[in-house]
Amino acid sequence: FINRISDLLGPIIDLLNPEKSGNRLLREVFFLQTFLTHNLDKLLDSGLYTGEITELTGSPGSGKTQVCFSVAVNISHQLKQTVFYIDTKSGMCANRLLQMLQTKTPNMEEQMEALQKIKVFRVFDVFSLLACLQHLRSNGLQKASVGGGSVKTLMVDSVSAVLSSMLGGKQNEGMSLLMQVAGELKMIAKDFNIAVLMTNHVTKDGNGHLKAGLGQSWSHVPRTRVLLQRVEDTETSSLRTATLTKSSRQACHLVEEFDLCHWSEERRTSISGKRKLEERSKP
Repeated sequence: FINRISDLLGPIIDLLNPEKSGNRLLREVFFLQTFLTHNLDKLLDSGLYTGEITELTGSPGSGKTQVCFSVAVNISHQLKQTVFYIDTKSGMCANRLLQMLQTKTPNMEEQMEALQKIKVFRVFDVFSLLACLQHLRSNGLQKASVGGGSVKTLMVDSVSAVLSSMLGGKQNEGMSLLMQVAGELKMIAKDFNIAVLMTNHVTKDGNGHLKAGLGQSWSHVPRTRVLLQRVEDTETSSLRTATLTKSSRQACHLVEEFDLCHWSEERRTSISGKRKLEERSKP
């Protein structure tokens, strides 16, 4: 009987104890709507999930960085949240981010506010990547959450750029560094309940099929993995396919098609359509 009363009063006691209630909320999993395309959002089961790691894989030019840019812009502009972006291959382009923001709002103040919420860290080897992750975990994320609003996303583009070369020679040292990076990313995702999005290169298996790089040990790091590929084998094509190769929520091998130009033409198309409507309505 006493246990029954305790069970009934438990939720009420939790509400009266904000610290305990807050800790419980921190452990809950939320998804961040990525506002990409309908097809990509569907593939990601509505978005990125906090406390988890999502990985984009693909060959050079498959669109991994462009998808990361779009996610960063959408989270900073539409969700008003801070994004930490670790750039390991000097691929970050502020002008490209601004172009994407201009498709979403003509307001320059809104554009600048969104840009300021994307914090970029440039690293050039695995040791500086580890140092950056350790800094963020020890105090960087806490300071940003207090001073610059909520931090819900960490991006690493790309992990393979600094890890793959370490696995070719001194295997033991390279594997140790790989697992250290994996551990830091997992701790950041779990301890701060944020979504981690990273990119990885691809290799081919014995049958010539594409597979994610960094080996079997790394395959256990991401909770969700998406393979990006060109639809047409030409450099000028902007069409891509996204294949879900690992997921705990949806059936694997789901394939969706999307266009990289979508994020550049979204507002342009909207404005064009509005102008046509206005022209038709003129007497």
